[in-house]
Amino acid sequence: MKIDTVRLHVLIAALWGVAWLVTTDLPAAAQQRAKIAHIGILSPEENDITPAFIALRKGLQDLGYTEGKSIALDFRLAKGHNERLANLATELVQIPVDVIIAGGTTAVRAAEGATHSIPIIQGAGGDLVAAGLAASIAHPGGNVTGFSIRTDGPGAKRLELLKRAFPNIARVTVMFDPTSVVTERQLRVMEAAAAALGIELVKLPVSTPEALQSLDPRALAESDGLVVLPAAMFWNRRASVIALAAAARVPAIYPEREYAEDGGFASYGANIPEAFRRAAGYVDRILHGANPGELPIEEASKFDFVVNLRTARALGLSLPTDFVVAVGEVIE
Repeated sequence: MKIDTVRLHVLIAALWGVAWLVTTDLPAAAQQRAKIAHIGILSPEENDITPAFIALRKGLQDLGYTEGKSIALDFRLAKGHNERLANLATELVQIPVDVIIAGGTTAVRAAEGATHSIPIIQGAGGDLVAAGLAASIAHPGGNVTGFSIRTDGPGAKRLELLKRAFPNIARVTVMFDPTSVVTERQLRVMEAAAAALGIELVKLPVSTPEALQSLDPRALAESDGLVVLPAAMFWNRRASVIALAAAARVPAIYPEREYAEDGGFASYGANIPEAFRRAAGYVDRILHGANPGELPIEEASKFDFVVNLRTARALGLSLPTDFVVAVGEVIE
């Protein structure tokens, strides 16, 4: 009996030990799970493997974050339909996420309409101050900060570069997404630049992927060139945009280098993936307690100018020497 009593005491002690481990380990495991930061990504993009998102992931990895362990990325992508952004932003708020990275000013506005408490970082996009989404560059205030690209100035520069390449052009089509919150400002600047250069500007609004796909090359037939304004919907379907210009046999200049790399005539604009890579640093600072309203908005200061000479030759275009010399990067 004494032996049985001893065994019983040992068994009870063992059970108490297991119970103690369970009650102490479960909260620890819960705390470990709670340490995973949820980053919402709101964008008009088509999928989550674009160069911008690849660069964002790389930036987070460089800062020591591991996706699925210390950080989770919750994507909400509108696939070119900006009207879906508001509902997608609400979904992110309801998760809830700790930070929202917005791809473009239109996405920022949708996110800001859904929350005034969750920090919002613009990965790359238009002027947040001009759009009324931040008080100033140095002190944004509120819950919005990030990286701005002054899209109005580069838009006028693209028109100027087209004129330098082809001095005799008289009529240029500008393709734009009318649902973008920065489009109106960009068009005003483009119109002023066109008037100064003696160019007639023809507006071509395209607001959905379906409208882009149905465009007839004859829409550009009477133009001497094409300028494409920044829009995620165009970028997602840049092969279609490039094919449209090629079918119409007009030189086109685009806002991101990927267009020129994929066969477009030329591009002039900021490096979008680099901006998203740097946005990871803002995520890190906010997760460590920084107030987004006190994080200065960074503006792009370097712009890539790329010309695809293969495309120029295919279109039978002859380029002035001074134009080619000014090109930052040539694709042979």
